[in-house]
Amino acid sequence: MQALLRLSRIIDTFTEWVGRLAYILVPIVVAVGVWNVANRYVGRAIGVTLGSNFYIEAQWYIFSMIFLLGSAYALKHNEHVRVDVFYSNYPPKRKALVNLLGTLFFLLPFCGLLLYFGWPYVEQSWRIRENSPDPGGLPRYIIKTFILVSPILLIIQGISEAIKCFAAFLGVLDPSQVVVEEKETKL
Repeated sequence: MQALLRLSRIIDTFTEWVGRLAYILVPIVVAVGVWNVANRYVGRAIGVTLGSNFYIEAQWYIFSMIFLLGSAYALKHNEHVRVDVFYSNYPPKRKALVNLLGTLFFLLPFCGLLLYFGWPYVEQSWRIRENSPDPGGLPRYIIKTFILVSPILLIIQGISEAIKCFAAFLGVLDPSQVVVEEKETKL
């Protein structure tokens, strides 16, 4: 079990680095968005088109990368959306079991399906070197690769979460270290 927990720590460290990369992209996407808006309004004011499809597409590519790279990071930090009726009242050990079963029976199969059905779509895009149909647009095959990268990252982090939950269920880890208590939200 200690070897599995060591693997889990390695995965968690990797996911932290990927999450930091996603964080770095946030101010970049904001800057590109500001650039797009400023160009549009200045261009209108002087009667010249200053914007380009390159920057518009770069903005949504970067935003997509933030979302797709950040999904495993959100899973690691238990920041994903959880809709539950019973879970919040469970003791930590039962929460660990529910998380383990959810990972094994929902997260991992779902990611497997994403990979299975996404592979031909991405492969075709790479085969034809798909580009934007808009003048000055960016290559599409690069961003479509993240359709596969995201579920791979989720699978890797899901394995780490499963290891930690299994260890907590067996009593090797304190369940309160693995299961983050839900935050109270006041409306």
